[in-house]
Amino acid sequence: MASFGLLACGLVSGLCVFFALILKWNDMRYRRKGLPPGTMGWPVFGETIEFLRYGPDFMKRRRARYGSFFQTHILGSPTVISMDPKLNRFILMNESKGLVPGYPQSTLDVLGATNIAAVHGSAHKYLRGSLLSLVGSSVIKDDLLMKVDKSMRSFTANWEEKTIDIQEKTEEMAFVVALDQILGQDQSNLVKKNFKRSFDKLVAGVLSLPINIPGTIYHKGIQGRKEVMKFLKQLVDSRRASPKVRSDILGDLMNQDGKYRLTDLQIYEQVVTILYSGYETVSTTTMMALKYLYDHPRALLEIRKEHHAIRKRKNEYDPIDWDDYKSMRITRAVIFETSRLATVVNGVLRKTMEDIDLDGFIIPKGWRIYVYTREINYDLFLYPDPFTFNPWRWLEDKKLESHDYCFLFGGGTRLCPGKELGIVKIAIFLHYFLTKYSWEEVGGEEILKFPRVEAPKGLHIKVSKFLN
Repeated sequence: MASFGLLACGLVSGLCVFFALILKWNDMRYRRKGLPPGTMGWPVFGETIEFLRYGPDFMKRRRARYGSFFQTHILGSPTVISMDPKLNRFILMNESKGLVPGYPQSTLDVLGATNIAAVHGSAHKYLRGSLLSLVGSSVIKDDLLMKVDKSMRSFTANWEEKTIDIQEKTEEMAFVVALDQILGQDQSNLVKKNFKRSFDKLVAGVLSLPINIPGTIYHKGIQGRKEVMKFLKQLVDSRRASPKVRSDILGDLMNQDGKYRLTDLQIYEQVVTILYSGYETVSTTTMMALKYLYDHPRALLEIRKEHHAIRKRKNEYDPIDWDDYKSMRITRAVIFETSRLATVVNGVLRKTMEDIDLDGFIIPKGWRIYVYTREINYDLFLYPDPFTFNPWRWLEDKKLESHDYCFLFGGGTRLCPGKELGIVKIAIFLHYFLTKYSWEEVGGEEILKFPRVEAPKGLHIKVSKFLN
């Protein structure tokens, strides 16, 4: 019995030494002069599991140990993480100096190598121009605003005296409204449902370890991409065979001539980009705006006043126009404050095109740099009392939206081209919801802030007709 115990003890000790050597070997594999401090974790997996599971705590622990600039290995690549605001701004504003988009292989495989987030230089300028011609402010004013209004009015109809999961509803809203704009409003509910099922699989695989084995998230994402691409190809082919002219984003993409003419693959991947970029941000920000408004009655009272004032100067079925939208000052402040507190995008990835000196460290060619922007949203010097929901801060300081460290919608040449359209969607949803309904939370469900802002069991509310 004693010998068995000694054998077991020896086996455990041997395994501990073995794993310690593996971890040491992976650190030595990437070791070179001039790198920032840090650890690389396990071979292949690196520290991905810890990074995805613990997020902000992972970052804080590493910063406490190594400072605001450290090395790790995540999502299949050796990576340097920057938590320094000034350095982050430099990285984001200097794409031309060899700091190009560095999204992981899973993102490139699932969203496509020609999606706007993946390309740089002239290719990015070309695709960005194409996208802005479809969703820029002038197009919103002249065309998309009316379509969004029609979709939101219809979507928010007949909710009174119902208990709904507002998380589920806002996800459905973000997808359906975007799909209506892109593919037109004549797609059947069955088609939308089947497409969403495929699209959800695609989304799941965007940030994953690129291991293409059945059962992995990456494999699921690749299958979702194949289904989405097949559907879009069939739709494009059928439109080309029909003389009917379509006034939607897909129709505009297909008919772009000269300056922004795209290949079929670029058309499919632009569609996926538009859907993906606005899906989670619009749905999550809308849900959390309602949550914060419910918890802060003064803010709810002020935003209701704003929307009822708009309705009073219009007939019952008049749509929201551009002047109405631009008058929604409190609403815009609520959206920005919600985006700051309920951070959807925690950071962005860049890749070095050559060895580069950053903050006195030499980052090798081909390494990723994760620009971690989440913490800047809670900086008490930029946002006094940073964990308090205070939309008035955006009204008191007119420059807050454009200060050097406001990365809520990206930065530099990577400022989200769909930023204004996303804000429009949330604002118009809030307009119809707040002028028609009151609500009470039921269930008191938990809301998580990482790795996604979500209510794992849903966020259920009881909706009733609003009485002035």
